Amino acid sequence: MATGPVTAPVRLPGSKSMTARALVLSALADGPSTIVRPLRARDTTLMATALTALGSAVDTTDAERWTVTPGALRGPATVDVGLAGTVMRFLPPVAALADGTVTFDGDPHARNRPLRPILDALRALGATLDAAETGGLPLTVHGTGGIEGGEAVIDASGSSQFVSGLLLSAPRFTKGLVLRHEGPPVPSAPHLRMTTHMLRAAGAVVDESVPDVWRVEPGALHGHTWAIEPDLSGAAPFFAAAMVTGGAVTLSGWPWESWQPVDTLTDLLTRIGARVQQCEESLTVRGTNRLHGIEADLSEVSELTPVIAALAALADGPSSIRGVAHIRGHETDRIAALARELRKVGAEVTEHHDGLDITPGPLRGASFETYADHRMAHAAAVIGLKVSGVELTDVACTSKTLPEFPELWAGLVTAPDPGPATTTGS
Repeated sequence: MATGPVTAPVRLPGSKSMTARALVLSALADGPSTIVRPLRARDTTLMATALTALGSAVDTTDAERWTVTPGALRGPATVDVGLAGTVMRFLPPVAALADGTVTFDGDPHARNRPLRPILDALRALGATLDAAETGGLPLTVHGTGGIEGGEAVIDASGSSQFVSGLLLSAPRFTKGLVLRHEGPPVPSAPHLRMTTHMLRAAGAVVDESVPDVWRVEPGALHGHTWAIEPDLSGAAPFFAAAMVTGGAVTLSGWPWESWQPVDTLTDLLTRIGARVQQCEESLTVRGTNRLHGIEADLSEVSELTPVIAALAALADGPSSIRGVAHIRGHETDRIAALARELRKVGAEVTEHHDGLDITPGPLRGASFETYADHRMAHAAAVIGLKVSGVELTDVACTSKTLPEFPELWAGLVTAPDPGPATTTGS
């Protein structure tokens, strides 16, 4: 439990989503690139290792500045995706551009994560590949040094990464790409906007003026200096710490204009009871000693679901979270996992196909299973600020996106006087 109001500045490493996209675009470019303040974590390290195996030189020696020198894409190569959706969905299109065979596999649960839609689209665009009977991992891509491209239809309702993975490589397709989504709405729209913004920054011509249709012209991607923003999803549990304890947490190094959905986060936290202030280079969240239940569609910011659910369990009234059916295919089935673990600590939870109804109750300590999912660990940590006896089964799983989380969290909530809690991302 927290010993008092959590009041501190926090400096976090870069966005996982931006770092992953910058690595892929840099490896596909026509010259060297620099990635400033990247995230060094399991997911991004796996991405860098995979791109190195495919022919790029990725130098991560300097924690603050990674350099990527693209090389000829080639196999044979083996890619360990771990449990990273970005690696397993962004790199098969890259592998289709390589000359040689590239095999993919990862952690046991990675084989359960949806992959078929992007593989079917790749086949339609001219790629040759072999996948498991389930349509996912293990996967073998038989690269022939290029891919024709053209038009493809995809159902990306299971993950926006299906679209992003194809778009990132599309400028290298002989005919470019016209990708049309058909199906329920694509979740996590801000991540799609991040993809198209970064493509344009690297020199690609992208047209997304028609809803659910993306057109990418064939052409060169250029080397670029990528300034990576702090990870907004990674900051969520620290902001929640301020809200739960009536303190204030300031995320330093935050840009005035962001490619991440800061307005959506600000609105959510304000509705729950926080006061949020953005300055030129920081974002501050203050607790008001009241947490309110909310009704929220989190389809655009589904990564926040575990932390928002934890706040809902501590609120003064019931909450309803909807629009997140696709998170059943994340590192674990997050809807089922949250329902199970929040009930353990005393909340009343009704599980729906696309979300949760959460009614706070007298909370109690319990062993909170994390399911090797970093976001589940974040939820447990937030509840543990107010409820004695909450124990995480595996805090080490936070290394997926923030290896420093245990030390940062301990320093933040137990410091005898307010002081900085910082990390360099090294």
